[in-house]
Amino acid sequence: MKTPLSPFILEVCASVSGGKAFGLLKAQQREKLDEVNKEFMEDQKYRDEEDLPEKLDSFKNMMGLKRMMEKLGVPKTHLEMKKMISEVTGGSSETINYRDFVKMMLGKRSAVLKLVMMFEDKANSPACKPDGPPPKRDIASLP
Repeated sequence: MKTPLSPFILEVCASVSGGKAFGLLKAQQREKLDEVNKEFMEDQKYRDEEDLPEKLDSFKNMMGLKRMMEKLGVPKTHLEMKKMISEVTGGSSETINYRDFVKMMLGKRSAVLKLVMMFEDKANSPACKPDGPPPKRDIASLP
C-alpha cells in the first residue's frame, strides 16, 4: 500500500539530480532517518541528554570520528579516517555531520566498507602456524 508523499518529499525528489527513482529512494531514506531520529528524541534513555538536537546537527572532526569508530569497536588510522571523510564529503570538507556519518555507515558503499574492514582484520591477524614439526623434505621437493 503506497502512502501519499508530502510536498517536502516531492520537492526533494525534484531537486535531486539522478532521476525520479533516485529522488524517491533518497526521500525514503530521509524519512527512515527522521524516524530513527524521532525515536532517539522520544526515548527515555536520551531525554536527560542536554542539547540532543544540536548534537545531532553538529559536525565531527577527524579525531572525533576516530574516537567514535573506536567506541564502535573498529579503530582506524589517521589516513583511513581521511579517506572515509573525503569519500563521504567528496573532498570538500574535513568535518562530517551526523547525516553524512549515517550515510557512510548505511549507504551503498557500506558493503564495500564492511568488506575492506573484514579483509583488514584478516590481514592484521597473525597467520596460524601448524602444530608439530615441519614435514620432511627430499631433494625433489626443493626449488
